[in-house]
Amino acid sequence: MERVQQDGRTLAIILHAGPGEPGVRFASSPDAPLQLGEIERPAGHVIPAHAHNLGKRVILETHEVLHVCSGVLQVDLYGTRTAPVATRRLTEGDTILLMEGGHGFTFVTACRLLEVKQGPYLGTEDKTYL
Repeated sequence: MERVQQDGRTLAIILHAGPGEPGVRFASSPDAPLQLGEIERPAGHVIPAHAHNLGKRVILETHEVLHVCSGVLQVDLYGTRTAPVATRRLTEGDTILLMEGGHGFTFVTACRLLEVKQGPYLGTEDKTYL
């Protein structure tokens, strides 16, 4: 797990593909608006059937998860500056949680990505281009 930070703010958390450790590890804090964690359990382990209770949540910031299904993706991470704070290259199996600041992408090779973020989508009010 890699945290990319600027001035004490977490811009992104990257979970690189590869073997993990047994158990449950959450990369995001319990108060983050989008939770990202890894679960590694042996064959036969059971998580009992459950449903999540209704509860009002106020979400002020949009967090976004990208999972690289195939290909190579370059991610430029921005904080409070107009120049990138960091650049990372993600490959098949890598996952990134984009939290604060801005971001841009370059498709180094053809990619297939899975994206998850909060809705509803706000159309033209959803983004500010840097």
